[in-house]
Amino acid sequence: MFRLTTIISLFFAVAFSLCAEEGSSILPIFQNHCIKCHGQDGKLKGKVNLLEIKNLGALGQNPELLAKLVDVIDFEEMPPEEEPQLEPGKRAKLLENLKILRHRFANEKQSFPHTPIRRMNRFQYNNAVVDLFALKSVVFSLPERMMREHKNYFKPETGKMADTVTVGSRPLGKSQLIEKRLGGVAAFPQDLRAENGYDNRGDHLSLSPLLMQSFLKLGQSVVESNDFNQRTVGSWATFFAEPKPENNLKKEVRTRLHRFLTLAFRRPVESNLLDRYSGFVTDQLDAGVAFTKAMKAAAAAAISSPKFLYLYDGAATGERAERIHDIELASRMSFFLWGSIPDPPLLDLAIAGELGKTEVMEAQFSRMLEDQKLKRFCDSFPSQWLQLERIVSSAPNREKFPGFYFLKYRDSMHMMLEPLLLFETVLIENLPIIQLIDSDFTYRSSLLQEAYQDLAIGADKKKAKNEVVVLNFNRLPVTDRRSGGLITNAAIMTMTSGPERTQPITRGAWIAGVIFNKPPEPPPADVPALGEKPPEGEEHLTLRERLSMHRERSDCRGCHEQIDPLGFALENYDPIGNWRDQYENGRDVDMSGSLFRKHSFNNIVEFKDALLAEKDRFTRGLAGHLLSFALARGLGPADQVALDQITEKTIAEGYKMQALLKQVILSEPFLSKTNPKKTNFRTEK
Repeated sequence: MFRLTTIISLFFAVAFSLCAEEGSSILPIFQNHCIKCHGQDGKLKGKVNLLEIKNLGALGQNPELLAKLVDVIDFEEMPPEEEPQLEPGKRAKLLENLKILRHRFANEKQSFPHTPIRRMNRFQYNNAVVDLFALKSVVFSLPERMMREHKNYFKPETGKMADTVTVGSRPLGKSQLIEKRLGGVAAFPQDLRAENGYDNRGDHLSLSPLLMQSFLKLGQSVVESNDFNQRTVGSWATFFAEPKPENNLKKEVRTRLHRFLTLAFRRPVESNLLDRYSGFVTDQLDAGVAFTKAMKAAAAAAISSPKFLYLYDGAATGERAERIHDIELASRMSFFLWGSIPDPPLLDLAIAGELGKTEVMEAQFSRMLEDQKLKRFCDSFPSQWLQLERIVSSAPNREKFPGFYFLKYRDSMHMMLEPLLLFETVLIENLPIIQLIDSDFTYRSSLLQEAYQDLAIGADKKKAKNEVVVLNFNRLPVTDRRSGGLITNAAIMTMTSGPERTQPITRGAWIAGVIFNKPPEPPPADVPALGEKPPEGEEHLTLRERLSMHRERSDCRGCHEQIDPLGFALENYDPIGNWRDQYENGRDVDMSGSLFRKHSFNNIVEFKDALLAEKDRFTRGLAGHLLSFALARGLGPADQVALDQITEKTIAEGYKMQALLKQVILSEPFLSKTNPKKTNFRTEK
C-alpha cells in the first residue's frame, strides 16, 4: 500500500504536468461546451463566468468555483440536457483532472474553514452536566430527543439490537416528559437546526448577555434543586460530602477542585484559576458556611463559566492548518460521539499526550462506541440528518386520511421511530450503510403495520394497539423491496407531502440533500407554489403534468432536471406512505425516470437499484454530513479532498458504518485547526 506522502507526491506530479500544459485538457472543454452560457455575450448562468478563466492558476484561486465544477461534472448536471453532451471518456478525464487540481490547490493553501467559538447547545449542556456530576437523572427534559428508550434495549457493547424494543415518542406524546429530572431547573430555549446542517453549528450558537445571565441562574438552580443530593449525584461522596475530620481541609478542597475543574473545563486547570476557586471555598468555610454548600457554590460557578460553556480550539501559530492538541482532540471525539465532555480515561490520555497516536485514538474510538453514551449520538445526529422534525407539523387531511388519526394522536408518532431504529441497528451491528437505502429488515409496531396497509410485512393480522406512552417495535424481515430503508419510509413520505397530495419536488430535494448531500438552491421568489388541489379544468392531469410548468422557466429547469426524477420516483407512495398505482382521478402513476442521466428506472425496485449503483456517492454524501456534524461547521472546498479519502477507505472496509465513523475521526479536517491568533478566545484572566 502506498504511503499517504507517496500518493500526494503523485498528485502533485500530475497536477504540475497539467499546469505546464496550460490546462490543455480542461480549458478547451470550457471553450467548446461551457462559455456559451457561462461568459459569452454577458451570459452568466448560475453566476459562473468561465470565459475569464485563462489558465489553471486562475481556477485555483477560486476554490469554490473549482468545487462547483467538480460537482456539476460528477453529477452529470452539465452540460444541460438540451446541449451537446461530453463523450463519456472525455467527461471522466475532465473530472479526474479537476479533482487533481482540487487536491493540489487544497494542499498549497493548507487551511480549512475556521470553526467559530461556540457555546454548548442545550442537548450538550444537559449531557455535560449529567456526566460531570454523574447524575442519575437528566437536568431537564429535551423535546428534541425524538425517541425515548425504555427497558434498556440500547446495548452497544453487545453488537446486537434486540428483536423487540420498547420506546417512546416525545414530540407527539407529552407523557414522555414524565422522567427523572432535577425539579425547579428550567431549560433554556432549544437551538434550531441550521439549514442543511445541525444544531451544533458554531455560527449559530452565540451567547448574548441575556443568555449569559440565564446560564448563571441555571447553574445555581442545578445545584440548589431539591433533587440534587446524595441519592441522585454520583460524585457526591468524592466532591460534595464533608471530608473526614483528620484531613487537611484546605488541601482536600484544592484536591477535589483540581480534578473537578479539569473535567469541567476539559483541560488541566491553571494554577491561578484553581487558587481563585479554592480561595472562594476557603473563605466561605471560614465564614461558617457548611462544606457542602460552599462546594455547591463553586460547582455552580464552574458550570456557569465560559470555560465550561464554550467549545473552542486554542490559537494556531500561523495562518495555515495545524494539528490540534490532544486535549482539543478529546473534546472533538467526545462531543461528536457522546454529545458531552470527555470522560476521565479519554481526558487523561489527552493530558498525557498519548491520545493523538493513531493506535490509541482507534482504541478509544472502539471503547466509545461500546459505551451507553453512544445513545446520545443516536438521539442527535440521525433525526437532524433526516430532518425528522418536519413530521411533527405534518397534518394530512383528516377527511381524506382518517386512518392517520387515532384517539387524539397521529400515526406519525409511530412512523418517526422506524427510521431511527434502523439507523441505531446499522450502527450497533456495524452493518453496511447501504442498508439505509435498501434494508432487509425493519422495526414496526402493530399500529404501524396496520397503517402501512398493502405494505404490511408478514401475515400477522393482530388488531393494532393504539399505544401512546410505551411503544413496542418488533424486528421484521423485509422481502418486498417496496419497503425497507429510509427513502420509502412512511415518516419520510408523510413529512414530504402536503395535507392533500404528495410533493415530488420536496421529496426530490430531500433525497438530493439528505442522501447525496447536494441540496438544491432555493426556488426563485416569483415562482408560484403549486396548489394542493388542481384548479378547475386540470382535474384530469397527473401531478407530473401539473408540475411541468415549473420546468418551462430557464432559471428553474436546471434544478428540476436533477430533483424531479428523484421525487417522482416515489409517487407510488401517497401522502401518508401507503402504496398506490393510480391517482384519485383514475390516471396511472408514472414514476419512471433516470438517475444522473445514466440509470433508467420504471418502478421503485429499479430506482433502489439505481441508488445502490451509486452507493459510492451516498457514502460520500453521508461522510459529508457526519464530518460537518463532527466539526460543528459547514464544509468548504478544502474538505473535499478529505471526503474523497474517507469514502475510499470506507468502501475498502465494506461500507461499514463504524468504519465510516472511524475514518471521519482519522481525517485531516478532524485532526486539524485553522485558528489564527487574532481569533483566539480568552475565557478568563
